[in-house]
Amino acid sequence: MKDSKNRTRINEGIRVREVRVIDEHGNQLGVMDTHQAVRTARERNLDLIEISPNSKPPVCKIADFGKYNYEKQKKEKEQKKHKSTSQVKEIRFHPNTDTHDLEFKSRHLKEFLIQGHKVKATVIFIGRMMVHQDIGRRLLDSVLEKLQEVGKIEQPPKLEGRHMTTMLIPDKKKIDQYLKTQRKAESLSKKETANKTEPETKIETENKTEPENKVESEIKKESETENINK
Repeated sequence: MKDSKNRTRINEGIRVREVRVIDEHGNQLGVMDTHQAVRTARERNLDLIEISPNSKPPVCKIADFGKYNYEKQKKEKEQKKHKSTSQVKEIRFHPNTDTHDLEFKSRHLKEFLIQGHKVKATVIFIGRMMVHQDIGRRLLDSVLEKLQEVGKIEQPPKLEGRHMTTMLIPDKKKIDQYLKTQRKAESLSKKETANKTEPETKIETENKTEPENKVESEIKKESETENINK
């Protein structure tokens, strides 16, 4: 039975005279006769798996085919899942977009990049606005500058009809660094807030106690007055 075009060939299914062999530990065993390579794999209770059929000679790896196939399918499934969840998020601008709107929309584009989406920024020229292509270009340059800390340019600003577009893709390394910096800033802010306390205000009260000799004088005076009245 012939192997299908997309099927991984193993052991006796590998129909070439010589192959380049990598062992189960990743070591290069060099170019070997295919039959000898299969025997070597069998002696180790493993399989000879063709991993790069288009190379000359084809590259094969000695490994457990069941485990190899499981890992391969798992990887393909993850790639398919990532591809289906990742979308192109587009936000549109006009040459007369004001600063506040530009900042607001740029923040959304940044959030999309952080979430792993490709983003597309488009400036739409309506009617006589076509004469302001330079303004549209400067606007997109400003957007790119704001997004450079989390993304990288896939397509620089390009005019297509009445639309000028640019595209960016997420840059994982930049995103990780950006999020790390954000978390550090938030942590520092919380720490500073927690350390803030109301300054202690010491209220000094005036000592209202009369000097002892003055009190004694008053008592003596009152006593003399009482004696006179008697």
